[in-house]
Amino acid sequence: MPLSEISAFFLAHALLIKFILMLVILALLLLAERIRPYRRTATLRLRRSTNLLLAGIASAAAASLIWVVPALAAVAVADFAAQQNFGLLNLVFSSSPLSPWEAGVSFIITLVALDCALYWQHRISHVLPWLWKLHRVHHSDTAFDVTLGLRFHPGEIVLSLLYKSAVVLILGAPVVAVLMYELLLMSMALFTHANIALPDRLERRLGRWLITPELHRVHHSIDRVETNSNYGNWLSIWDRLFKSAAARRADSASMPIGLVEYRAADAQTLGALLLNPLQRKH
Repeated sequence: MPLSEISAFFLAHALLIKFILMLVILALLLLAERIRPYRRTATLRLRRSTNLLLAGIASAAAASLIWVVPALAAVAVADFAAQQNFGLLNLVFSSSPLSPWEAGVSFIITLVALDCALYWQHRISHVLPWLWKLHRVHHSDTAFDVTLGLRFHPGEIVLSLLYKSAVVLILGAPVVAVLMYELLLMSMALFTHANIALPDRLERRLGRWLITPELHRVHHSIDRVETNSNYGNWLSIWDRLFKSAAARRADSASMPIGLVEYRAADAQTLGALLLNPLQRKH
């Protein structure tokens, strides 16, 4: 199948592919957590339901925006850039069709560049007060399991969509590479928040290149110094390169998770999470 036809297929079925993969990975990780959980803390069904409902509302907000302005979807932006020959990669690799070598290099550059851009988005969300008010909804959870990987405020999801689309447009990223990054980002968001432990040797080897649950668990520590570290989404090299890496903790199975100011039960309801950015707490 020619590359153009592959791109057209992925463009037409991007949302369905992402949704099916999310359900499969979510089900597998929920099963793994049930069989062998790493942290033995109680996880109430109500909390998981709240996280999933919040994820549904956030997804609906993003879908509504895309429905109003379809071109804002990252994969659609990549298709637009390709048609208009717009963006850095389309200037560098201007031949049509691309050779296998050019397509491969463009694909890898896209994955790495998007991940670097999302690292900085995440890091800046911890620095700018108005972005932190949205992002702290994710950090306010007092437990750590796979549903935390879906717990984001709708406002943050919409801003992330706009930011990612702008990066894709400037980069001129190919459609297939953008969809692959979207799938990687979603898959790793679930995996890195899973309440599981990898074998120690595998953990060390994977951690050299990828974010693991053990590394990301530190990012959700109640200690704000550790919260402001390990920002990587799936590549761990950015934290080492930009001096934001924090070491694994020996007590990560029992360390407190979340934010000091949002530990009460009434701060964990769906309504409280939606209104959280309006509060003045830091």
